[in-house]
Amino acid sequence: MQRAGAAAAEWACELAADRGDPLLVLAGPGNNGGDAFEMARLLRVRFFDVRLVFAGEPDSLPTDAAAARRRFLDAGGLVLAEIPDISRWSLIVDGLFGIGLARAPAGRYAEWIDTANRLAKRDGCPLLALDCPSGLNADTGQVFSPAIQATHTITFIAAKPGLFTADGPDQCGEIKVADLALDVATTAEADARLISTDAFAALLRPRRNNTHKGSFGSAGILGGSESMVGAAFLAARAALRLGAGRVYLGMLDPAAPAVDPLQPEIMIRRAEALFQADLQALACGPGLGKSPEALRLLEQSIKAPVQLVLDADALNLLAEDSQLEADLRSRPLPAILTPHPAEAARLLGCSVGDVQADRLKAAGELADRYHCHVALKGCGTVIATTIESTASPTVDGKIWLNSTGNPGMATAGMGDVLSGMIAALLAQNWPADLALLAGVHLHGAAADCLVAEGIGPVGLTAGEVINAAHTLFNAWLAGNNSL
Repeated sequence: MQRAGAAAAEWACELAADRGDPLLVLAGPGNNGGDAFEMARLLRVRFFDVRLVFAGEPDSLPTDAAAARRRFLDAGGLVLAEIPDISRWSLIVDGLFGIGLARAPAGRYAEWIDTANRLAKRDGCPLLALDCPSGLNADTGQVFSPAIQATHTITFIAAKPGLFTADGPDQCGEIKVADLALDVATTAEADARLISTDAFAALLRPRRNNTHKGSFGSAGILGGSESMVGAAFLAARAALRLGAGRVYLGMLDPAAPAVDPLQPEIMIRRAEALFQADLQALACGPGLGKSPEALRLLEQSIKAPVQLVLDADALNLLAEDSQLEADLRSRPLPAILTPHPAEAARLLGCSVGDVQADRLKAAGELADRYHCHVALKGCGTVIATTIESTASPTVDGKIWLNSTGNPGMATAGMGDVLSGMIAALLAQNWPADLALLAGVHLHGAAADCLVAEGIGPVGLTAGEVINAAHTLFNAWLAGNNSL
């Protein structure tokens, strides 16, 4: 607790530096409140004007929190029962509930949360949450009402899954992890991991000179029914730009163009002819539709001896057919599912609300049920890998969270691009689990690069992400793994 208070005080000093107004610290009735007391004491030592507000019963505090309160009082600190009427604050600190809250705050605490949010907005000052913004479920990312709208969150010992998925990123602001000098990796097994390039760094190698197009595999894209030809084009272009040696595009629409004028390197053919190509990977679903022909082609795709990506209507058809599910579960080669929440709900036979209430659980259930690697798309994409097909010691059947990406990706065609990117990595002989991790991470990071350049987030298009991913992936291969 003393280390947590010290880490929080250090960041608070940076956030409040040169502002000159008092600091408001809200302390709750548990150990999160103890962190707040310890932090407030250290801030006073540094000559900050700290106003600490606490409404709990001192005798009911946990032992460590009670000791932190006593140290604060012994150092001359004052405990207030209500938020004082101050004209301006330099910093507001939320030390009310932290990670233990699993229900909506009520009573005085709810009033304080609303007031803290209002005052931070009024004064334009930082609002720093300790461990987790009060009102946010740190395990799931589900937000209750009211909840602290933090600009900064310092979380202790290790990151918490709920900070990075569902409503977590909107509530937390900038996130910093203070490990408190504890080596938790040796004492506790992680429930989830954040994706970084470290997870697949061993595969980020420059290409040898002595290669040819066959060295980088053939990727197939199956989809493009009437009025949805664009989805298939996007997936195929993404596969080509991410390095597949050949890209074959099987179109369901008989009136589809015979050539892609923007990417004539793509080989377009009728859908059923796609299976005659020597493919290493197949992405089925972009613009597939739900016609009888689409169902027949999906059945054929699941039985094909290639690594498989299923997206969009391929997932919707799968959700309606128990035989397809059985065929998928028994495949000898890996398969990847990339549902958004509505598709995940159909696959699990539940509501979208159920999926979003616990995204980590939903992703794990999908992986178990279908024996596939799964990317549950959305804010903080959740990846669940299957132990049976794991091909790397860095991936062991646990849950992964992706922290790249931005709201500009909430537009048509983004999922098609992701499917094509993953198919390209599979074609280049990446293990399926690592292809999924890399594809999801790269997809979001490319969109982030575009926003950093002033392209979006509003109006960002899936087509723009293709070229950005191409550039960034080459930078990674050259050894620039900063994202």
